Amino acid sequence: MDKVQAFGKNFSASFQPFAQRTQQYVKEQLGQVDEKTQLPDEYIELEKRVDALKQVHQKLLSVTSQYSNEAYDYPPNIRESFNDLGRTISEKVQLLSHATSPAEAQAALTAPPSAKPQPKTFNHAIARSALAGSQLIAQNSQGEDPLATALEKYALASEQVGEARLAQDAQIQSRFLAGWNTTLNTNLMFATKARKNVENARLTLDSIKAAKKAQAKGDLDNLSEDARAEIEQAEDEFVGQTEEAVSVMKNVLDTPEPLRNLADLIAAQLEYHKRAYEILSELAPVVDGLQVEQEASYRKSREGA
Repeated sequence: MDKVQAFGKNFSASFQPFAQRTQQYVKEQLGQVDEKTQLPDEYIELEKRVDALKQVHQKLLSVTSQYSNEAYDYPPNIRESFNDLGRTISEKVQLLSHATSPAEAQAALTAPPSAKPQPKTFNHAIARSALAGSQLIAQNSQGEDPLATALEKYALASEQVGEARLAQDAQIQSRFLAGWNTTLNTNLMFATKARKNVENARLTLDSIKAAKKAQAKGDLDNLSEDARAEIEQAEDEFVGQTEEAVSVMKNVLDTPEPLRNLADLIAAQLEYHKRAYEILSELAPVVDGLQVEQEASYRKSREGA
């Protein structure tokens, strides 16, 4: 029985402030309140900055979260089979180098996977398409065909670019997305909770003021000592929660983590584009050389004709 009574008292003690705050909030929404305790200008300014920071995180994360999706640039219109995704381009080229007949070459292209299926990225898809094209030309040509050779080299380079893109994505996930999600879901949530505590303290204070004013028939000078003490206690709680929220919001706004994370995002993108540039820079003169040789051969054959 004592436990039941204790529970009833605890429930009543926790429910009453909630009911008072709710009633005060409803009155404010209905415009039935003449006065409302004002928040400090510094606090209001910090709220605006925190809200802006939250929106920035939400908007950029809504886009950059695609870096967690391997196939974000994979063409939706192509259809690749399980065998197409079976082996890496490097493995297929190695198998093709040992093929002695069209049947063996086809078997090399469709060899079962040695590990997990190959990535579905735009560059990997280009690589697979280029290698298939290379072998189709080679199988229907007599001798070495320069276009088939160029396509095979392009396939190998495209696969390398695709792997560089996956490396970029992994870096962005660990160094940018993780950090910004932590700021959004932890640091900014702490600020939201602190602000909620301030709002609750203000509603409580204003509800107590309104109740005591009603009891004194609008004359605050006639308040009893107990009533004054209750108001002062609510004011102290409001001030304390406000100071705590200011501290939390300043900490969220001053932390260098978001900017550090953004620098990591840019660094990962830079490294990827740098690596792609290096790969294609090595490939371009090789293909240019094949093209020059083919043109020279073509002109020579036309002159002979």
